Amino acid sequence: MKNLYMEQAIIEARKAFDLGEVPVGAIIVHKGNIIARAHNLRENSSNALAHAEILAIDEACKKLNSWRLDNCELYVTLEPCPMCAGAIINSRISTVYFGAYDSKGGACGSVVDLFAKGSFNHSPTLYSGIMEEACEEVLKEFFRTLR
Repeated sequence: MKNLYMEQAIIEARKAFDLGEVPVGAIIVHKGNIIARAHNLRENSSNALAHAEILAIDEACKKLNSWRLDNCELYVTLEPCPMCAGAIINSRISTVYFGAYDSKGGACGSVVDLFAKGSFNHSPTLYSGIMEEACEEVLKEFFRTLR
């Protein structure tokens, strides 16, 4: 199932790509159902907060009518940044799956590890490198088109 959900996140990343956004996609799964999906919209919305994870968390909170996203899983194509990792912690997402590592801004072990056990009052279970090559390829393709 992990790959099926990550494939859905990659579809979201492609939507961002088509809009000229850095292609990052995210979905949130609750009890086996996708309840939120989003992609980066920072450039098009002129909003620094419009990361795929933040938008997906917002949608999931509205769907569940709760700020607590217990029993939810986040699938995202790129390792979350510090802002998104903070939102994940604060929303109590249970499990995070990410594809590509972010050596310049990743907050799940690449630069810092905000999910380290004991660092905060909540630490989601983390799985990294899920469909890593496919997630990296979308990013590489995007940045090749910019050059």
